[in-house]
This record gives sequence, C-alpha cells and structure tokens, in this order.
Amino acid sequence: MALTGRAALLAALGSLPVGLWEPSWTGILAVNAPLAIACACDFALAAPVRRLRLTRSGDTSVRLGETADVTLTVSNPSRRPLRADLRDAWPPSSWPPGTEVTASRHHLTVPAGERRRITTRLRPTRRGDRQADRMTIRSYGPLRLFTRQGIHKVPWTVRVLPPFTSRKHLPSKLARLRELDGRTSVLQRGEGTEFDSLREYVPGDDTRSIDWRATARQSTVAVRTWRPERDRHILLVLDTGRTSAGRVGDAPRLDASMDAALLLAALASRAGDRVDLLAYDRRVRALVQGRTAGDVLPSLVNAMAPLEPELIETDARGLTAAALRTAPRRSLIVLLTTLDAAPVEEGLLPVLPRLTQRHTVLVASVADPHIARMATSRGDAESVYDAAAAAQAQSERHRTAEQLRRHGVTVVDAIPDELAPALADAYLSLKTAGRL
Repeated sequence: MALTGRAALLAALGSLPVGLWEPSWTGILAVNAPLAIACACDFALAAPVRRLRLTRSGDTSVRLGETADVTLTVSNPSRRPLRADLRDAWPPSSWPPGTEVTASRHHLTVPAGERRRITTRLRPTRRGDRQADRMTIRSYGPLRLFTRQGIHKVPWTVRVLPPFTSRKHLPSKLARLRELDGRTSVLQRGEGTEFDSLREYVPGDDTRSIDWRATARQSTVAVRTWRPERDRHILLVLDTGRTSAGRVGDAPRLDASMDAALLLAALASRAGDRVDLLAYDRRVRALVQGRTAGDVLPSLVNAMAPLEPELIETDARGLTAAALRTAPRRSLIVLLTTLDAAPVEEGLLPVLPRLTQRHTVLVASVADPHIARMATSRGDAESVYDAAAAAQAQSERHRTAEQLRRHGVTVVDAIPDELAPALADAYLSLKTAGRL
C-alpha cells in the first residue's frame, strides 16, 4: 500500500514505524522531540538569503555561435556559512536545447563574511539582447533538512552579434581590390574613375584609351589608365519586412542579408569608400551614418544585432524616401530584399525611377537552394510535380530580375552561402567599370 508523504519522510529518518495509519504532527513531535530540535537547529543554521549581496561582471557581447562568460559574485555578510544551490535564469535561447539545466545551476559554499564567484557560460542560439532573469537561491542547513529560499534580481545584458561567417572571403576580395587599386589600373574611363598614368600601348588595348597628344611627343603610342576613385558613398538598405522572415535552411533570409552586407561594408571601407546602413519596413529600424573606416564595421554589427523581421508588408515608397534622405548625393544603393514577383512589381518597380535617376542601384536577394534541388528531382509523379513547381518559381524570379535590369539595376541572386561573395564581386565589378 502506498505511504503518505509525511509517513515516508519519518520512516526514512527512522523516527517511527510505518503502518497503514497516518500519525498527527502533534504525536510525531511528542514522540520525536530530538527530530524537531534537529530540524529547528538546521533551519536556524541555514544562512539567510535576503541579506546576500550579488553583483555581476563579464562579457557584454558575443558573436552568435560563440560562448560568453558572465560572473556572479556572492557576498555573505551573515555569521553563518552559506551552503546553497543557485539557478541563474536566462532566456531559453541562451543555450543550445537540452543544456539549460546543467549550464544554469550551480552549487556554492561561502564562509561567513566572505565572497565567492561562480561563472555562467552562455552559448546563445539567436541574435539580439539576452537579459538575465531572476536568481533563485536555496540555502541549506548542515543537515539539509530545511531550506531558506529567495529570489534576487541581478540585471545583466549580453548582446548577441551576427556571426559574420562570410569574413573568410575577405582576404581574397581584398587581394582583388589591391590589384584593382593602383597595381592594375582600368583602361576605360567611367564616372567613378580618375586619371592615373600613361603607359605604352600593347595589342589588345582599347583604342579609345590612346592619348594622341602624348603619342605625338614620343616615338611610341601612349594610352591612359584610370584609377577607381575613393571616398564614394555606399548605402546598405536592409528590407526587414515580412519577406525577410522566410527561413532558408536554419535561419531567416534577413540573417543571410546581414552577412552579405557586413562583407561588403568591410571591403568598401578598406577601399576608402564611406558606408552607411538603413534598415526599414514601415519605419526606420536602424540607421548608421557618418562612421569612420575603423568604426563602421563594429557600428554595423551592433546595429544589426537586435534586428528581427517584422511580419508586415514593406512600404516601398517610404523606403525610397528614407534612402533618398540618407543619400542626398550620388551613391551606390545596395538594396537587400526579395525577388518575389508581387512585392517587386507592386511595390518596388513603381518607385524605382526615383532611385535610379540619381543613384547606382544594386539589388541583392537570397535564393532558396531547396528550390534548385526540387527543380532537378525526378522518379515519380510527386517529384515531377515538385520539379514543375520549382521551375515555375525560378522562371518568375528570373523574369523579375530581368525587369529590374531593364531599369538599369544590377541584380545579385544567390543562395545564402554564395550571396556575400557574389555581392562583393558585383561591387568590385562596378568599381572596375567606373560606375561608382
């Protein structure tokens, strides 16, 4: 027959025999006065929880996928030693699934009048600000029969930054930039080039680059070379509307767009260009302007960290107006948005001439690799239908991209892993052609 909770406790303590009856607490205390005294002493010897002083220190930011250590200092001003279990509560996304219990719980012993430190190691799984919740402390007596429990609020915030996984491509893009800037000057003059030097004509050079006056003064044919100008303005525009919430793989499209924007910002700042950021859906979500080359990347990363997709339709007219306010002079506007037919045809295309008449516009979009895999599937009727649907989706996407190109827009459409290097290559190609 199952035992009651109190009878089972007393049986475990060996204080009285267990039968099919449940004794009253009065009888228990009368029979077992030593046990009552022991419990009272154990409770009295447990260190008080409310008098503890707690402070935090440690990391305030961490890249997504890395670890952050937050140190908690517990000071025990009482005359009794503290023997306690602590639960340092943080949002669930502060750790990978299944590891929260072991990572947030600690056992601590603090002698009277002393202090001890414990460290909670976070490994966040999402971007944004992670704020410490309540600190629950359970203080035990030496016999662990009774406990004192209390809650403390010890504020701390850890900002989880974008991982910037595309930084592995930066050395190769910088090498190409060095070839472009000074070592291999362009022969064609464009709006964004300045005169560099004269050199001797070699077969294959464009005859339009021949400097006839210089040729007349010497015995060989001379050609002009042009160097891409520095100090151009680049405005990165992140569309944070509903289409950026679509997941591609394990992350929303917005995360892939951020990664591509960071690589382009790092490359452009090394090239001597000025980089600003605008995040917009129906209002400005983030704005970074006027940063120096050394400060632009940390500023962009910090501004992107708390951004989340908003489940609302992006206001294309408002986005265009905000972009024109942010870039009053001729600039390269890089719009990271969708190539879905409806948002582009109904929202972006009607207002696109306002951007292209003053600025060079580049549209970058995240493609879904699953669509490409579906387009090649065969074998049964379901696979054939999947392939037909994927082919239709790809056709609509190509048609939308072609509409943008007819308006003079450069289009980059790539899967998440390839978007960042493809966008950087498009920027370098525009710089080589002197279109910035």
